[in-house]
Amino acid sequence: MSDQPASPEDLSHLTYEQARAELAAVVERLEAGGCALEEALALWERGEALAAHCQRKLDGVRARLDAATEPE
Repeated sequence: MSDQPASPEDLSHLTYEQARAELAAVVERLEAGGCALEEALALWERGEALAAHCQRKLDGVRARLDAATEPE
């Protein structure tokens, strides 16, 4: 991850695993402290976007599994 968090809008190319790894890095940076307020806010927003992206990916997989295991 770069010094500046990327905007939340550019998540569509990330796999679940990539987004989860970046989210873990964001959380680690926030927990370490030492960030300026604006940077911490940007990290928080990025983390929220990453978490939502991961949830959408999981919801999609759940829907596919449900459809695949539905009795005919």
